[in-house]
Amino acid sequence: MENFGITNEGFIAGMSVLAAGIATIGAALSGLGQGIATGKAVEAVGRQPEAKGDIQGTMVIGLAMTETSGIYGLLVSIIILFVQPFS
Repeated sequence: MENFGITNEGFIAGMSVLAAGIATIGAALSGLGQGIATGKAVEAVGRQPEAKGDIQGTMVIGLAMTETSGIYGLLVSIIILFVQPFS
């Protein structure tokens, strides 16, 4: 099998950049999920204003959980890019 002149270090660096990009997708999609959740909470408050406290509390907990998954994705991509654990 030919290696097309790619060294092992170059292959690892390229795959690390690709993995960091894939990990960043999770962080980006986290923002999309937060926007959808906030929109649904606003709709729910509009339909049932007396339940605003319960809806808002549940939304804040859900947003915190969603944000942590985005932060984990960003953290993984930063570790892969700058710490370079595979080389």
